[in-house]
Amino acid sequence: YLDLDWRYCLMPTYKVLAQSAPTAATATTLYTATNATIVSTLNVANTGGAADTIRVAVRPAGATLANLHYIAYGVQVPSGSLLAITVGITLANTDVITVYSTTGTSSFSAFGSEDN
Repeated sequence: YLDLDWRYCLMPTYKVLAQSAPTAATATTLYTATNATIVSTLNVANTGGAADTIRVAVRPAGATLANLHYIAYGVQVPSGSLLAITVGITLANTDVITVYSTTGTSSFSAFGSEDN
């Protein structure tokens, strides 16, 4: 397509950005951006037989995990349930999404687009 300055631009690529089923009680990198990226939706599916408590953090430039990075903390996901976080998370190169599952029974999927 053409942008406002009449330059040709590639359309963004829409796709599954990352998926992870982290080990119980372990902060795990779900996705590290290599370009400007928009995470349109992050799904959490609890496949276990009991409720799980999850966390999601966005760490600018791969910063050390700290309380200020959490966008979800201590959120309960009932057994057999799906939690959809649809907020349009914007990431720059080297930004990291970190996920955590207390019981290790939840899987995380990030969907969105990367700049070409």
